[in-house]
Amino acid sequence: MLDILKSASMILLLTLSATVATQSDSLSVFSDLDGKPRQLEDYTGDGKWLVVMIWASDCHICNMEAATYDSFHKAQQDKGTAVLGISMDGEENKAAAKKFIERHDLSFPNLIGEPGMVSLYYASMTQENLRGTPTFLVYDPDGEIVAAQAGAVSVEAIESFIAKKNAARLAEK
Repeated sequence: MLDILKSASMILLLTLSATVATQSDSLSVFSDLDGKPRQLEDYTGDGKWLVVMIWASDCHICNMEAATYDSFHKAQQDKGTAVLGISMDGEENKAAAKKFIERHDLSFPNLIGEPGMVSLYYASMTQENLRGTPTFLVYDPDGEIVAAQAGAVSVEAIESFIAKKNAARLAEK
């Protein structure tokens, strides 16, 4: 019985995820902190690598690591890699999200979304459930998602991953 419920839940999640993915033009999952609707696609496919950090203001690891990713963003933005933050705090906790950004003096752009919608969006992009924060997505310069990882990821690991992918892209040409 439990297996049937799990299967039914997964089918429902995938159906909802597909709806989110196919309606991305008419459905805004994210907004900037001024309330303007934004799409993740506004930040991908511009010839740069994009590292997306999904975070929550009350996430202990997110608070410990935010400055590290900001330093990474500052060091890499002119070298073809940028960072984008996505807060799962939602409208109800927007003030806490803004305080998180101010407290860590984040220079990279940040969006905010409702927790359920961010989770559905993540599932639509990765075919996996969002397991918590922080979670990272990596998009290649063409805007294709090439990695997803839950938990803290060192900037050295991100740099190494991107270097290997860049080498492979060059080898293909």
